Amino acid sequence: MNHYAGIDVSLEYANICVRDGNGEIVREGKVLSEPAALIGWFGGLGLSLTRIGLEAGPLSQWLYAAMQQAGLAVELLETRHVRNAFKIMPVKTDRKDARGIAELMRMGWFRPVHCKSMEAQETRALKVGKTTPVRFEARIRELVEGHPSLVEIAHALLVVRGGLRREFNGFERRLRALARCDTRARLLMSTPGVGAIVALTFASAIDDPARFKSSKIVGAHFGLTPSKYQSGETDRSGRISKIGDSSVRTVLYEAAHVILSKPLKGATALKSWGMRLAKRAGTSKAKVALARKLAVILHRMLADGTPFAAQPARA
Repeated sequence: MNHYAGIDVSLEYANICVRDGNGEIVREGKVLSEPAALIGWFGGLGLSLTRIGLEAGPLSQWLYAAMQQAGLAVELLETRHVRNAFKIMPVKTDRKDARGIAELMRMGWFRPVHCKSMEAQETRALKVGKTTPVRFEARIRELVEGHPSLVEIAHALLVVRGGLRREFNGFERRLRALARCDTRARLLMSTPGVGAIVALTFASAIDDPARFKSSKIVGAHFGLTPSKYQSGETDRSGRISKIGDSSVRTVLYEAAHVILSKPLKGATALKSWGMRLAKRAGTSKAKVALARKLAVILHRMLADGTPFAAQPARA
């Protein structure tokens, strides 16, 4: 009689189910998710297996290659096909999944997929994991050690990455030096949440503060006010207009995000105002409103030549 097996693989253990040609469960087991453990379990079964089903996944390709090399009739199954077949199951467990895969193998209701070679998997599925910018290069060299082709590729990419980081760090130093030498940028940077990029971007976009008759219209100038449609009996407000310089909107929104999400000295009034608005209208709308408020405050600072600390709390 023919026998069919299904394997449900998890990170540590794999559940196995063996059915005969009539669909009856012959044997079940649970072993480590390692090739040697699975091959040993099937070797001690004492049965000739017609097909063994293994759902495609991060671990299954490794197990599939070893089991196939050991002479087992293993099939790698298309994940979505298996998931759709199991939707009728009212209770889902790893044990039931193994039973279901074994039944799919017995009935022939499966779609096999190609298992990539180990070389292809090494090239395509290299995972760095959690690391830091400082340890990134060492982590990459650690991962590719022992794989000559990957060592060569990683070395070239790391050299390029190193050059980009040096240029980026040099550009950032020049940018900060420019902000320190710019009187208007230093003035704006007295505002909580406003750094060199925000200050330089806003100051260069405003250029001459006197060209705005009122600070209140600066938010609308950069597209931070709601659009409005009025015709006959129809009168509705929409999302922000997004007209004007998009880079200014971006940096103001980022500054608002910093104020609302991080503890900053001197930002109590602005943060309290934004948090009260967030409770009523949501965090996203509160950030947009705070960005619009920052546009008004920063313009007034440029127009008056006064730092943020000198602004009234109600501003």
